[in-house]
Amino acid sequence: MAITMRTPDVGELDDAVRVLGTWQRDDGPVQLHPGDLGWFWRFGAERTAAAVRIWSRGGEALAVGLLDGAELLRLGVAPWALGDEELARRIAADVAAPERGVLPGGEVYVAAPAGALVPELLLAGGGWALDEPWTPLRRDLSGPVPDPGVHVEVAGPGQVAERVAVQRSAFGSGSTFTEERWRTMAAAPAYADARCLLARNGRGEPVATVTVWSAGEGRAGLIEPMGVHADHRGHGYGRAITVAAAGTLREMGASSVIVDTAAANSAAVATYESAGLRRLPDMVDLRRTAAGATSAAAAREGG
Repeated sequence: MAITMRTPDVGELDDAVRVLGTWQRDDGPVQLHPGDLGWFWRFGAERTAAAVRIWSRGGEALAVGLLDGAELLRLGVAPWALGDEELARRIAADVAAPERGVLPGGEVYVAAPAGALVPELLLAGGGWALDEPWTPLRRDLSGPVPDPGVHVEVAGPGQVAERVAVQRSAFGSGSTFTEERWRTMAAAPAYADARCLLARNGRGEPVATVTVWSAGEGRAGLIEPMGVHADHRGHGYGRAITVAAAGTLREMGASSVIVDTAAANSAAVATYESAGLRRLPDMVDLRRTAAGATSAAAAREGG
């Protein structure tokens, strides 16, 4: 049976979120997560649907891609289909041909889970090279998580202004986050399995924030994003909010917490490690070479 690719309509997004949740396994590679779609949803349901691609065989989804910006495709692949050569060849062909409506011509990027065949095929076909590495980190949640040591609360509508202000300060001029986008994200079905947390210092000032996304009972939960207010760095608030994120996901039934960050961002890696996350082997995106574009690390938005 032939493999097909489609762009879902808004009504199918719930199915994409659900299937990505079933692919989250502690003993497998770090995958595109339901929370990645949930975080993108701040731009609205229509834009999110337009950014998703689903590859299926006989009605069964085998891969889900998210265009995280026009030039970056982030792939999730069903664990049993990581070695499926027919699937890999179809995805590689779709990625390489701008007229198929996945990636445009010129410099573009592909991020795929470890073990998927797509990167191997693209490299073998020529015109593609390895890009900057990313560091995934994971913490097992089978045991208790310590107290974060600061006051942490769930940020709802009443705290949205503070939550957004911390986010925008943490990510600077590159942040795309607004109060309206928080409300759009929080109203989406994917946010039913998410929480925004806000940490405060001893004076009650908001100092750090994080959004955590569950994939269901016994599956890995995601941190996306985490940030510390620029005026309050260097006091351990990044570690504290990450510990709080792990504890919240454990309460929600997650088996582990995962996050990834640019390998060059040594401060972020150190923060996550200080919160008990274990560094996993680096992942490397692929880049189709052309002049005058930014790296995939710059293309991924944190805010």
